Amino acid sequence: MRQLSHPKIEETTLCSVLAALSDPVRLAIVGRLSDGVEHAWGDFDVDVCASTLSHHMKTLRLAGVIDHRKDGTRCFVSLRPDLERRFPGMLACILKYADLG
Repeated sequence: MRQLSHPKIEETTLCSVLAALSDPVRLAIVGRLSDGVEHAWGDFDVDVCASTLSHHMKTLRLAGVIDHRKDGTRCFVSLRPDLERRFPGMLACILKYADLG
């Protein structure tokens, strides 16, 4: 199965990451992923249809926030570990003050 492309971490900009995190659904996804575990798409309890969830995952992937892995017909996502090296403490600070309900 063809895996999706991810931007190089050096190409990841602060503006693209912040823009991706400006949506409440994407922020909730990142909040769930902050546990450091890879999650299947079905693990996310967001009030959007499958095609909209796919759009949000693509936005996060292209912004350099998540790693996306396909395994057969299933999709798995996790936070990019190199994002912390690129922008130290940024996600933790954002999630600390985010209202994730």
